Amino acid sequence: MMQHQLAVQARFRPETLERVLRVVRHRGFEICSMNMATASNAENINIELTVASLRPVELLFSQLSKLVDVAYVEIQQETHHSLSQQIRA
Repeated sequence: MMQHQLAVQARFRPETLERVLRVVRHRGFEICSMNMATASNAENINIELTVASLRPVELLFSQLSKLVDVAYVEIQQETHHSLSQQIRA
């Protein structure tokens, strides 16, 4: 199973995080870790996600990019982890 690290910059609204999480789930990805912080201007948030799936990360990238409050999405890193390693982690 592949793990992918994504960086998302979006507008700070209550529903934004919910939309991002829904897209991740609907596209068949599992969240391994997530970090969210407000940006320096307090109008935006920065979300760092580590997701895992057998599916290509480009599917998730294109759908996150289409969200109305998302300004920027970047695939930062890909790593290959077996399922047994994820269970132990």
